[in-house]
Amino acid sequence: MFDHFGILAPVYEKYIKPKYPDKLAELTNLPIKGSLLDVGGGTGRVSQFLKKDVGNLYVADLSHKMLIESKSKNGLIPACSHSEFLPFPTDHFERIIMIDVLHHVCDQQQTIDELWRVLKPGGRIVIEEPDIHHWAVKLIAIGEKLALMRSHFLDAAEIVELFINFPANKKTIQEGHNTWVVIEK
Repeated sequence: MFDHFGILAPVYEKYIKPKYPDKLAELTNLPIKGSLLDVGGGTGRVSQFLKKDVGNLYVADLSHKMLIESKSKNGLIPACSHSEFLPFPTDHFERIIMIDVLHHVCDQQQTIDELWRVLKPGGRIVIEEPDIHHWAVKLIAIGEKLALMRSHFLDAAEIVELFINFPANKKTIQEGHNTWVVIEK
């Protein structure tokens, strides 16, 4: 498998500028004293801003080169891992975020099962994905297919459906070109 993100790692934040994630912080319901897991968090571009609002902040990503970049951000704890096989104990995290990642994973259902496993009772998962119903996102999806990125975009209802076997409170929000799915255990 070609590591697209490993190639992009050194310049990723030059083109996708880090900024405080207002909507994410609101939906994640921070601050918390416990641990937050940023699944597919790469360089820590988003989660770096949340460190002050959590006890421990882990960034799990498959790209070793992206995680090397995350180490330069004070307080982030990198973990090289597939989202389908997270190296954490059951019921470990108060919050889990997954920003613009779900369409990149190999097995979306297995990833959701793993997120649920490592989320503590009373915890919250926030997933942000591009809204595939917008024409601009459809163009991005085509571009990622052409780049052989194995992307598989889901709409909000399809993401929620991945949680069908779990007793969860589920909420979706459409905002601009983004879909937010909030899951509470």
